[in-house]
Amino acid sequence: MDDEVRITLRLPADLHSWLAAQAKSARRSLNSEILHRLEVGRAAPVAEDESP
Repeated sequence: MDDEVRITLRLPADLHSWLAAQAKSARRSLNSEILHRLEVGRAAPVAEDESP
């Protein structure tokens, strides 16, 4: 990444706990886990009935 933007993100506590556990099992930081999931989601095709 050439440019980075810092944001504040509010998550429900249960989602945060789940993401932290997923990151730990994948041996990634929480930030890296969130980026990984966003990148995978971005690459997935969007069905016509899904909202963007």
